Amino acid sequence: MKTLEEKIRELPPELRQEVEDFVEFLWEKRVKKAKGLPKLRFRGALKELGLRSTSVELQHEILKWWQNGVSR
Repeated sequence: MKTLEEKIRELPPELRQEVEDFVEFLWEKRVKKAKGLPKLRFRGALKELGLRSTSVELQHEILKWWQNGVSR
């Protein structure tokens, strides 16, 4: 049974380029996904706003804190 590398080497140049492009796409997708996840360190940080704020207002406040690098 051939290894993945052997199979790729046997491809014509244009298909090897497609494989390389696809691998790059997968890599970028994984990196972006890892970077994009919030750490949820702000959980409970806005409890003083509690019932006085709507969920949308809370989301806006959390987003401001997150963008400014505030960690709780």
